[in-house]
Amino acid sequence: MTTSQYSLPNTTETDDPLDMRSSGAAQRALDYYLKEDMSTSIQDDILFRVKSGISQEEALVHASDLLRSAAATAYESANSHQGNQRDLAFSVVYLIDMAKAMVERSLQVPEAQANV
Repeated sequence: MTTSQYSLPNTTETDDPLDMRSSGAAQRALDYYLKEDMSTSIQDDILFRVKSGISQEEALVHASDLLRSAAATAYESANSHQGNQRDLAFSVVYLIDMAKAMVERSLQVPEAQANV
């Protein structure tokens, strides 16, 4: 058996995490993994944001698609309920259909502008 000619550094016997806090390597690791990236902008509390530069027509087409999906969901919900809950779900379907009709109407080009 051979022994190393190099002496090992003195190490303490404690593995207490509180003692490791003063370690430079531990601090750098914690900073890297736990601190937010300072170069990113602070996010606000907005859950949904419309893509910038979207045209009015594209926005209305997307809104129409969303309303169609919402109407299908409300209609399925109405079919699985009875009584007042069913009536409320069908009233939501009706309100969505009215909103969808208004969105689709705003997508139609007036005949006066089409003939110009």
